[in-house]
Amino acid sequence: MTTLNHTGISHTVFCLLGIPRLEDQHMWISIPFFVSYVIALLGNSLLIFIILTKRSLREPMYLFICMLAGADIVLSTCTVPQALAIFWFHAGEISLNCCIIQLFFIHSTFISESGVLLVIAFDRFIAICYPLRYTTILTHALIGKIGVTIFLRSYGTISPIIFLLKRLTFCQNNIMPHTFCEHIGLAKYACNDIRVNIWYGFSILMLTVVLDVVLIFVSYVLILRAVFHMPSLDARYKALNTCGSHICIIILFYGPGIFTILAQRFGRHIPPHIHILLANVCMLASPMLNPIIYGIKTKQIQEQLVHILFVKQKPL
Repeated sequence: MTTLNHTGISHTVFCLLGIPRLEDQHMWISIPFFVSYVIALLGNSLLIFIILTKRSLREPMYLFICMLAGADIVLSTCTVPQALAIFWFHAGEISLNCCIIQLFFIHSTFISESGVLLVIAFDRFIAICYPLRYTTILTHALIGKIGVTIFLRSYGTISPIIFLLKRLTFCQNNIMPHTFCEHIGLAKYACNDIRVNIWYGFSILMLTVVLDVVLIFVSYVLILRAVFHMPSLDARYKALNTCGSHICIIILFYGPGIFTILAQRFGRHIPPHIHILLANVCMLASPMLNPIIYGIKTKQIQEQLVHILFVKQKPL
C-alpha cells in the first residue's frame, strides 16, 4: 500500500469508506443510488437514441440536449458504480492512479456539462432574439466546432491536475471518508505544500463554471428583455415556455453545487456525512432528472417517446 522515496513513505492505495457514521445504513442508502443510476442510464440513453434516430429532431437545440445526456451518463457512471461497490461489497480500495483517473473524468465532465448548459442558453437567445437567422447562425458545422471546443476546454483545463497530484507525496492517512475521489479531497492527504493545487482548482472553477453561470444569467436577461418587448401575450408565453425546461435543468445542476459550497464554507457544525450526501446529490440529481424534465417539457421529445413506448407497429 506504500512506496518509499526520498521524502519517506507515500501511499499508492487509498480506502474509500463510503458515507461516514452511516456504515450500518449503507445497504438501505444503496437503494436510491441504484434506482437513480438506472433511471439516469436508461433515460439519457433513450433520449440520445430518440434524438439521433429521428430526423425531425436534428435541430441545434436537440443536438445540444444530446450532448448534455451523454455528459450525464459519463458523470453518473464515474461515481455511482464505485459507491455501490462500497455499499454492497465493502470494496472501497482504490489505487492512486485509479483515483486520479476517476477525479479527472468527474471534474472534466462537470465542466463539460456546464459548458453545454451555456451553449443551450446561447441557443435559446438566438432562437428568441434572432429567429429568422437561427438556422443560418447555428449550422451543423458550428455545432460540431462548439462540441469540440467544450471537450477541449474541459479536458484541457483539468489535465494539469494530474501532474499537480502526481508530484505529491501522500504520507498521511490513506483512509478517505467519501464515495469517490476529488481533487482537493485527495490533495489534503499529501505532506507537500498544496497551495498550487488549491489556487489552480479555484482558478479553474472561476474561469469555467462561475463564468458560465454569469454568461447564462446575462443571456437570460437579454432573452427576458426581448420577450417583454413582444407585442403578443401568446408569443411571450411560447417564448418563455421554450426556456422552461432549460431553467429547470440549470437550477438542478448548479443549485446542489452552490448549496454544497455554502455548507462547506459556513456549515462547520454540519456532520461530515451530510457533506458527503450533498456531494452525491450533485452527481445524481441532474443525470436522473434531466431526461424526465425534457421528456415532460419538450413536446417533440414527448411525442417521439410516446410513439416508441406505447404505439404498436402495424402488422405487415
